[in-house]
Amino acid sequence: MDDQPQAIGVARVLEALANGTLMLEGAMPFSSNYTLLTRVEHEDVELLAIYKPRRGERPLWDFPKGTLYRREAAAYVVSECLGFGLVPPTVVRDGPYGIGMLQFFVANDDEAHLFTMLKEGSYDERLRQLCAFDYVINNADRKSGHGLKGLDGRLWAIDHGICFHYELKLRTVLWDFMGEPLGPELLAALGHLRTCLEHQHPAVQLLNDLLAKPELRALRRRLDHLISSNAFPEPGPGPNVPWPPV
Repeated sequence: MDDQPQAIGVARVLEALANGTLMLEGAMPFSSNYTLLTRVEHEDVELLAIYKPRRGERPLWDFPKGTLYRREAAAYVVSECLGFGLVPPTVVRDGPYGIGMLQFFVANDDEAHLFTMLKEGSYDERLRQLCAFDYVINNADRKSGHGLKGLDGRLWAIDHGICFHYELKLRTVLWDFMGEPLGPELLAALGHLRTCLEHQHPAVQLLNDLLAKPELRALRRRLDHLISSNAFPEPGPGPNVPWPPV
């Protein structure tokens, strides 16, 4: 069984996630919502995935009930439109406990997280992508433990259930680059996302299905602001760091 999506091929991973047979392996510890490790089999592909059913979501006062699984899938779509490949392949589908999101499970170094990768000093480019990505999707919960170091050393970002609110709610442990220029490569990626949104790229239809109209309008505003400012965001009013930070 391959433990990295690139070893299988993203298209085949997505096909398996969308159409494969699901067999529950058990619950993931320390999760606030139902988070189930699931074996997926489809043709000659066998992989592990994380299944988060809508019915297992804990209600939140500031996010519409039963929408967190859609936000997880929307984060994957935006990451792919940016060309970052930060979020493991993710789909929305029916499962043993009803509709929910299914995401490729990345085998990872249990001792590593964003703080340890910051100290290594070799992840700055990837972390800068993550900072820009989190602002665009308005991530309200970027804990250090929500960054995984794959067994191949690649940085992955997970847990995007409380993103895309139309009010600014950015809470993250990654303020290391605040105020610094984005640079031409990040600006080009952000510009590509804006082009996709303006010209009804197929991904836009996915986002239309996953997010509410006010949330999509707010996404465009954040994207435009980031491009025009050409700088990593600085903390705004209200709480800016999630708790616990790891």
